[in-house]
Amino acid sequence: MGLFDQILGAVGNSNQQGGLGSLLGIVNTVQQISNNTGADTSTIQSVLSVVGKQIHSSLQEKQATEGTEAVQNLVNQFAGTSPDSQAVDTLFSPAIQQQVADVAAQRTGLDAGVIQQLLPTLVPLVLSFLQSGGNPMLNKFLDADGDGDVDIADAMKLASRFLGR
Repeated sequence: MGLFDQILGAVGNSNQQGGLGSLLGIVNTVQQISNNTGADTSTIQSVLSVVGKQIHSSLQEKQATEGTEAVQNLVNQFAGTSPDSQAVDTLFSPAIQQQVADVAAQRTGLDAGVIQQLLPTLVPLVLSFLQSGGNPMLNKFLDADGDGDVDIADAMKLASRFLGR
């Protein structure tokens, strides 16, 4: 089962954290970030893609050193739609935070300082998206021997289209 299939399955399962309400909250937060920064949602989704790839690397490293349960606990602790600088500091060193901001700025044209200020919102948002599918989605995201091209921005676009946003 692919990542998108798992997302759509989560939407239809009202007993799962990834129900329609959770996805709607994520999409609404992306739209709010877009409105606050003056950037279109596709630009914010591109920033999310860069952030998601770094989260992928960080979670894989944590899984290798501490195990899958530690990764799941971290996702559960920090997932949400509210800003949380502790989530950023837990996953990224200051140098990685700057690197993520610089790469996203190069891709999108947004100021790296603005992107760095958005990280406390974007990191919990990506984690929330991972949590929305439950463990199978997180496991797919961490699957090192998969295609390695899990892209949060693509998943967000699919969710947005599904929700008619």
